[in-house]
Amino acid sequence: MASSDPSVIRIKPFFYIHVLDNNSNVTRVEIGPQTFTRQDHEKLVGGPDPMIMVPPRHYCIISNPVGRDAKGGAKKDANGQVQLRHGDEEIRFEQDPFALYPGERLFGKVSPLQVVAPNTALRLKCIRDFIEDDGSKEGVKRIAGDEWLFEGPGTYIPRVEVQIVEVVRAVIIKPNQALKLRARKATFDKLKQKR
Repeated sequence: MASSDPSVIRIKPFFYIHVLDNNSNVTRVEIGPQTFTRQDHEKLVGGPDPMIMVPPRHYCIISNPVGRDAKGGAKKDANGQVQLRHGDEEIRFEQDPFALYPGERLFGKVSPLQVVAPNTALRLKCIRDFIEDDGSKEGVKRIAGDEWLFEGPGTYIPRVEVQIVEVVRAVIIKPNQALKLRARKATFDKLKQKR
């Protein structure tokens, strides 16, 4: 029975394909530019697809990202199949164009980083425990459920452990006016006063 896959595939620059080796049941990535000749025991399972290009000041979210070894390369099992972190997400920033490994998916699209204007802030919520690097030796330990503000002006760098709840605008108090505030829960403010 003849296969419907073409035996010779011309992969353009910045494109890639996924090829399944039926002997080992391992899917691999072939990156262009090249002329790929498919063997009888191989099957084209994806592509040719364009590589993901993340320009400066942009980011993208990858679902089921590949696990990384100590050198930053893709982790592979004994058969040579890449190991994925199923159900997880990874945020990738500006970098050279890259191909998606078999099983990885682009979640949404490549988006610009969010710029927070003066007198505004992002209310953030921690959805997974992590340690935030704040320049100190220990960092800030964030626990799921914590909320805090990222105040502008600045560029917010997203994390998979953090969710943006809302954009908060500053309230300007004019002469002969007052503002009554109430804390959502017991906390300490910037001046380390208990609220």
